[in-house]
Amino acid sequence: MLTIHTADEGGAVAVEGARIVGAGTLAEIQDRFPGARVRSWPGALGPARVHEGPLPDAPSPRERIHAVLKTGATAVLAEHVDSPELRTAAQRNDVVILAAPRPTALSDLGRADLAVFDETGTCIATVCAGRLVHRRR
Repeated sequence: MLTIHTADEGGAVAVEGARIVGAGTLAEIQDRFPGARVRSWPGALGPARVHEGPLPDAPSPRERIHAVLKTGATAVLAEHVDSPELRTAAQRNDVVILAAPRPTALSDLGRADLAVFDETGTCIATVCAGRLVHRRR
């Protein structure tokens, strides 16, 4: 399903499947993709983060990965994913395991990893490979 994500700050991103198919202002994106579902978020829309430190402590590998997603990150460093269970949990949730940190960006045909943050830096929503995986209520 084609979805346009937009926020108070940061323009709009059209997502189809796991890929970004357009980025720009909300008006530009709605003109390019008429009839697409629109998700409006309060805050600033941008690329998802890379979680560079140890994964948060939680009772299970799945919950540790979910805790990372709740911070607006969709990638982790391999050095911190130190068990087969954590690697499996990351892969099941489409979280990218990186050998080293890398810059993040929203680009046409890039993987749809984006996040929305409020004025305090708290993550409002995380989209990982095109799926909404976290939404603060």
